[in-house]
Amino acid sequence: MITVPFEARRFQSTAAYYLRYRIPYPDTLITRVAERSGLKAGGHVLDLGCGPGQLGIAFARLQGAVVTAMDPEPEMLAAVEAGAKEAGVEITVRQGSSYDLGPDIGKLHLCIMGRSFHWMDRPATLAALDKLIEPGGAVVLFHDKQVLANPDWRSIVEKLAETFSPERHEERLLRKSKAWAPHEAMLLASPFCNLERIGIVSEYQRDIEDIVGRVFSMSSTSPQALGDKLADFEAALRAELLEVAPDGKFTEIVESTGLLAFRG
Repeated sequence: MITVPFEARRFQSTAAYYLRYRIPYPDTLITRVAERSGLKAGGHVLDLGCGPGQLGIAFARLQGAVVTAMDPEPEMLAAVEAGAKEAGVEITVRQGSSYDLGPDIGKLHLCIMGRSFHWMDRPATLAALDKLIEPGGAVVLFHDKQVLANPDWRSIVEKLAETFSPERHEERLLRKSKAWAPHEAMLLASPFCNLERIGIVSEYQRDIEDIVGRVFSMSSTSPQALGDKLADFEAALRAELLEVAPDGKFTEIVESTGLLAFRG
């Protein structure tokens, strides 16, 4: 089975871009996932690979969950603490990764992951979570899929990433290849093999600043990954975005999903 090598500080330099420019998961999706999973106020939720904690903060704010946010990147955990304070909720932060899952975390009702599962040893992570998640609880993988981008900015980014960040681009291509087992297959082979998906489709209007900020939030094109190529990459990206969108405007249709995995 193919896995991406663990890199503790892969998302160093991305926290500010992630918070400002990533499209947040809709509150409606959070509410529906909580209802379907039977989450009650005070239920323990682990936001694993939490990044700046948008998911964990939303569960604490909307559902009254007791949230632990876990990530290997200190910049991300600082963002979680700041975001939780701003939202008026309490969240426990832990520096660590899926390799640090142990009984000291306590029993969980949910383990939620927003676009982070692919960075983990997925079978080992699910085996560890089987020891932590209480009966009736679930693993929930959150994701968003671009249904439409007009104009298409992602093809521009793919081409530039291949030139300016070839090693990280190769990792991205690996996860799109036939050699990469989809998350659904990994879950079906685990104790969490009863799968359901909830989706919300939304339309967004974006501008060039939004797109550039989103691109810098991605591990393959982060300021850290680009290094001394950052300025040249940004100049090329802005020029090509302006060429396809002279008015600087982009329309996106995005499906935000929560894949719930209960025990069989």
